Amino acid sequence: MKLNLTINGAAREIEIIASPPHCRFHWNSSVRSAEVESVGPGVYSILLDGRSYDARVERAGTATVVVIGGYRFEVEVLDPRRWSPKSALAAHGVANLSAPMPGRVVRVLVALGEIVEAGKVILVVEAMKMQNEMKAPRAGRVASLRAVEGATVTAGEILASIE
Repeated sequence: MKLNLTINGAAREIEIIASPPHCRFHWNSSVRSAEVESVGPGVYSILLDGRSYDARVERAGTATVVVIGGYRFEVEVLDPRRWSPKSALAAHGVANLSAPMPGRVVRVLVALGEIVEAGKVILVVEAMKMQNEMKAPRAGRVASLRAVEGATVTAGEILASIE
């Protein structure tokens, strides 16, 4: 599962390959492993590259703050497969719709240049016998449409763009 992160204002991407406690993830062009244990509400013990870290996760208003070794990180996590009114209001510029996992495009419901509302289903990708509706992250015009019905797609492949 690919996630878009904003860490202290910088955009990053992480791909979770295996969930905790035996976590594997793709970060900065390499596959990494970590052992993650919850030791209390919002407190985690992490073993990464032979070093142990304690991480505290807390809410500060609308932000999520992670404190590790005295360093404070303001983190926003966006799952590109999920649409929410907040993400639609916050979107600026071009918004890409990416395939959440390898699969096959079963329906394309818009045309290039079409004006769409936030949350409108743009296309449907079938993966592991489940159909995933890909929704417009914000209102705008369909600027690119690479998805073709029946085509096989890879995880993270950009299928359409809204501007």
